[in-house]
Amino acid sequence: MKHIYCISGFGADERMFSKFQFPGYEIHFIKWITPEKNENIQSYAKRLIEQIHHNNPILIGLSFGGMICVEIGRQINTYLIIIISSIKSHTELPLWMRLSGMLKLNRLLPMRSYKLIQPLQDYNMGIRSTEEKALVHNYRKNIDRVYSNWAINAILNWKNTVAPENLYHIHGDGDRIFSIKRIKPDYTINKGGHLMILNKSEEVNECISSILRKHSDC
Repeated sequence: MKHIYCISGFGADERMFSKFQFPGYEIHFIKWITPEKNENIQSYAKRLIEQIHHNNPILIGLSFGGMICVEIGRQINTYLIIIISSIKSHTELPLWMRLSGMLKLNRLLPMRSYKLIQPLQDYNMGIRSTEEKALVHNYRKNIDRVYSNWAINAILNWKNTVAPENLYHIHGDGDRIFSIKRIKPDYTINKGGHLMILNKSEEVNECISSILRKHSDC
């Protein structure tokens, strides 16, 4: 039996993968940990590897979790890496994010100030139901500030240039966080937003199943 390790998005948990169904695969969930002071993303990814207990795992990462999957894939052998609503190199970051990182604008805004723009955040996330809104707001309410400040900085200043050869990218053409204009995905979900893993789960699930079938005899 092959093992799938899932890494959720910024501050989220395994509930984001609640609609996944992959018979014949054992699914595990990697949990976010508190970053150490001035820790870089490579070191953080290395510490997350301690939660992986099988050789050549399949990694599935959502949003920031996809970026972490790329970093893990640079440090251990993986069978497959599948990223969803994410990016695989710094060139796919939106221009405003790269500029924010260069100018260190994220350090000028305290985390609590993000509460003032929640409606805009909800819009950009592509929230489509009260259930999704409640879930996302629950994540925001309970997020650790040390982790959140570190993660935002890690995203804005990510420098990766090379994607692993065994990586597949699933992206929505309506994603407002990571615009598809800068991205060349392997699978495109029509009208898929950043939360398509929840509100277009059947289509995302089929893309992942297609990838797994393609490599089932490898």
